[in-house]
Amino acid sequence: MSSDTTGGESPAQGSSGKASSTSSSADKQKEKARVSRTSLILWHAHQNDAVAVRKLLEEDRSLVQARDYDNRTPLHVASLHGWIDVAKCLIDFGADVNAQDRWKNTPLADAEGARKHNMIELLKSYGGLSYGQNGSHFEPKPVPPPLPNKCDWEVDPSELDFTNSNIIGKGSFGEILKASWRGTPVAVKRILPSLSDDRLVIQDFRHEVNLLVKLRHPNVVQFLGAVTEKKPLMLITEYLRGGDLHQHLKEKGALNPATAINFALDIARGMAYLHNEPNVIIHRDLKPRNVLLVNSSADHLKVGDFGLSKLIKVQNSHDVYKMTGETGSYRYMAPEVFKHRKYDKKVDVFSFAMILYEMLEGEPPFSHYEPYEAAKYVAEGHRPTFRSKSYLPELKDLTDKCWAADMNQRPSFLEILKRLEKIKENVPTDHHWNIFNT
Repeated sequence: MSSDTTGGESPAQGSSGKASSTSSSADKQKEKARVSRTSLILWHAHQNDAVAVRKLLEEDRSLVQARDYDNRTPLHVASLHGWIDVAKCLIDFGADVNAQDRWKNTPLADAEGARKHNMIELLKSYGGLSYGQNGSHFEPKPVPPPLPNKCDWEVDPSELDFTNSNIIGKGSFGEILKASWRGTPVAVKRILPSLSDDRLVIQDFRHEVNLLVKLRHPNVVQFLGAVTEKKPLMLITEYLRGGDLHQHLKEKGALNPATAINFALDIARGMAYLHNEPNVIIHRDLKPRNVLLVNSSADHLKVGDFGLSKLIKVQNSHDVYKMTGETGSYRYMAPEVFKHRKYDKKVDVFSFAMILYEMLEGEPPFSHYEPYEAAKYVAEGHRPTFRSKSYLPELKDLTDKCWAADMNQRPSFLEILKRLEKIKENVPTDHHWNIFNT
């Protein structure tokens, strides 16, 4: 008798019923074993035991579609808990990423309901769709992925009008021009044609595009599109009429406390967003030239230029990274970067302190030193001296904490925001800010 027999009379069974009885007994044993294995794979998926799950699937591939009493598959279980290795194993064995349980939830809907961001990315990469009652939008139809596809932001160069363009910035790889795109003024970072075939330049350009396409914040310069399929390569962002903070401070000098605090709040908000875990973006070149004013009345700032930024997936907030030493501009550089030591997102907090000092004093830190010498002096333990006669002690204290030699002693941008909000509440409106040179 075949072991696959599940019912019906076989001619060989005879009228005695013995064969039928034996078959029935075998079927019960088989069903019991199947139920046991189904329970096992669901249990191991729940326990995040990828090794045990793989072993079961190697013995019986059909278990990948096992269902519990709520019609939930092992992939539903893994997705809800965020067990990436288990999910990958199940998908390798052909799990249906869009299987639905009794509530019509897909694994992706479960992952979104539980806010398991890495799992959400994984399922979407395999065509996972979000529908059911736990989906993030509670819709009966699939929810489109939040990130735009390349076709959404790839710009045809013919759409860019450079007729009345002018250069608003220059770098080693190219120039930034004010141009017009579909009738709107935009800033275009254009890679020099001579470098358009340089592998490293293309790599850096694509890195910046991939970074910017994910960013959405009122205090971060907004990415609009890019030219990646034709030469020269171009990156298009919103155009901010107010110019950069470097030029503004050059013209205005020291800012009054209220303005300095408002500017600092805008920068800190943008940086707190970039430093949000688990996808931390370390700017690495935070300086006045990379902070832009939305308009000439300077009532709003945005952080820009992510050419040197580093996207890090953080396992925990104390992770540190060995990255390229001396990345960024010397005058605003954290000592650990200058010394080629391991560093983390707190390098941006140090640079923020230097910018805050410059806004309060009206001149760059260690302006009498060349940039490299200034960085070297800072790395030796020196810090700029506050010379303003009437600076606010609370702002000086915050600056001191932000440029601490030990990066672990520096506050996070979320903590900085809390401090600044508190200081702002206590700033008298008639407070005058006088600079006395010594």
